[in-house]
Amino acid sequence: MGTRSNTIIYDGDVQILNLYRQHDGYLSGHGIELLEFLEPMTIVNGFTMGLTNQANGAGCLAAQMIAHFKVGVGNFYIVPLQEEDDYAHDYTYTIKVKEWGVISITVHAYEDQVFSGTLPEFKEFVAGEL
Repeated sequence: MGTRSNTIIYDGDVQILNLYRQHDGYLSGHGIELLEFLEPMTIVNGFTMGLTNQANGAGCLAAQMIAHFKVGVGNFYIVPLQEEDDYAHDYTYTIKVKEWGVISITVHAYEDQVFSGTLPEFKEFVAGEL
């Protein structure tokens, strides 16, 4: 059986996406892939055509995340939103897009919070876990 994970995106305090991954949800799998997707992104309010690696708010980021990770049948699923403290899967990655495009990430592994911080801090955390 694979290591399952949820990636939850919030727009401020409102949960807008729960993306379930059936396997490779651990930090050295999905954690690294999530970091590689998020790190070059800039959250904007009004975008410039032709520029890459920008998301026009949390909803745009969520849509791009689905497009990035979902390839073919299986492995990634959009599932119902969940209670904030419902960690039903092995790993839960919670991404909150706050005012001014600030991204914070919280990681729960087997119900225990193992990380909470900014994207640069998440990069350091992931590097330290490998």
